Amino acid sequence: MILAIKNLKFSYPSNEVLHNIEFSTKRGEVVIILGPNGTGKTTLLKCINRILEPTGGTILVDSINIKDLKARDLAKKIGYVEQQRRGSRCTVFDAVLLGRKPHIKWDVSEKDVKIAKEALETLNISHYAFKHLDELSGGELQKVIIARTLAQESELLLMDEPTNHLDLRNQINVLSTIARIAKKRNISVIITMHDINLAFRYGDKFIFMKDKEIYKAGGKEIVDSETIEDVYSVPVNIIRYEKQKVVIPI
Repeated sequence: MILAIKNLKFSYPSNEVLHNIEFSTKRGEVVIILGPNGTGKTTLLKCINRILEPTGGTILVDSINIKDLKARDLAKKIGYVEQQRRGSRCTVFDAVLLGRKPHIKWDVSEKDVKIAKEALETLNISHYAFKHLDELSGGELQKVIIARTLAQESELLLMDEPTNHLDLRNQINVLSTIARIAKKRNISVIITMHDINLAFRYGDKFIFMKDKEIYKAGGKEIVDSETIEDVYSVPVNIIRYEKQKVVIPI
């Protein structure tokens, strides 16, 4: 297991957000977290990445408690694609190169530059490497953020709604690229998202969240109409089209 979470809790002063969260992930696995707005999906990712401090429980990465890791070592273990922020006057190439920061000791090496270039190529954005971030569209900026995280070469990749601001073609390209990298690099990827049909296509494991807790977790077999209706309060049918499950709201 690359990640193991046990009895995780998180509360703001007057509001409990996560309660008794427990799950684990394997290398090479794409885990997709689903659930309505306000169920704690983003908060969970921020706890795993130590942006927020849990009020209880344990988070282990490679059997190491994340509390025992220095910031640089944590960044080598965990990469995080947050929901999109505004651009700056930094160039695209420099922004992606920043993903190498946990690995840089004295100065940027040829290896760091090479890895940054490869990340740009992977997301097919090499052609605007020297544009500034504040010149990009929302979808272009999102791909830069993902490329920067790939350049970080972490063992666990957390992605908070990474397909936001992307058109359908780029949603498919980005998610298929991430799924391929998970297998090729033997890393674990955890993605929060709302599109259940895209989740079906690219996820290996699914976690449904409801009322601060994990409602159900497992493989594709757990994704059924009853679960979706209970979690989202929307009646649906699930059909098969060309061997793929498709969710259709009634």
